[in-house]
Amino acid sequence: MAQDKPLLGILLMLGFCVVAPMGDAVAKLLGQSVPLGQLLFVRFAVQAIILIPLVWATRRAWRMQGRVLRLTIVRTILHIFGIGAMFTALQYLPLADAVAIAFVMPFIMLLLGKYVLGEEVGARRLIACAVGFIGTLMVVQPSFAEVGWPALLPVMVAVNFAFFMLVTRQIAKETDPVGLQAVSGVMAVCIMGPILLVTQSSGIAPLTLIAPSGNAWALLITIGVLGSLAHLLMTWSLRYAPSATLAPMQYLEIPVATIIGFLVFADLPNGLAALGICITIAAGLYIVLRERAIARLAARTPAPA
Repeated sequence: MAQDKPLLGILLMLGFCVVAPMGDAVAKLLGQSVPLGQLLFVRFAVQAIILIPLVWATRRAWRMQGRVLRLTIVRTILHIFGIGAMFTALQYLPLADAVAIAFVMPFIMLLLGKYVLGEEVGARRLIACAVGFIGTLMVVQPSFAEVGWPALLPVMVAVNFAFFMLVTRQIAKETDPVGLQAVSGVMAVCIMGPILLVTQSSGIAPLTLIAPSGNAWALLITIGVLGSLAHLLMTWSLRYAPSATLAPMQYLEIPVATIIGFLVFADLPNGLAALGICITIAAGLYIVLRERAIARLAARTPAPA
């Protein structure tokens, strides 16, 4: 059974926590020289090129129709906007700050679960959610004072990916995760390609096309490879360990992003932002552990006769 290998699942999640901020760092390096639209197009094209052969070789399900197809299109559009907003934020913010602010997503998911899906959320988790938002504001405030509204882009990323996850939940049981990501890569290319062709004479800088240098091409391909690898690592980790075990580990992405940001860009969060990051991590971990405890209690409680 795949669930009998929790150590392997933990190691795969550790790999994700390293690979994902590496991809963000490459995007930050490229953002000043390659237009956003072209960067996104290549990132999703590489994803499709990597995953389609994998889907065929492993004979995974990828055909979609009806409701699943419509939701996959919505999911792909959300994915494009989410990654685009994150790549834009990275041009203004230190890597660690951008990643930490985006980790407001679990709090948003909690609120959406309560007020949109009608899920039961207790007072302690709501308090932890409020504390987490306060921590996020402490990270945002120094950046907002320095760069203005772009400091709010990671919050937009968090809201976007909260809805992205809600849509994914709606189709998760009806699709193979690798096949879903392969199809999403193809859809993104089909969406972005015509947009970039139509906008070439519009004068909109982020939607123009340039001839990248050899080094830029290498970095563009690297973004696609790292993005695809990060997704596969997370997907495979969930095959070998339960999400309750892996969820707290995702917060390791923040210190890894801090280290990479310092090594590559000589960026470190200031004192207020560092304190806010610690508060955000603590609140997020509390929510994860509290939900795990509730799930265990529910599993032990016998069903009514």
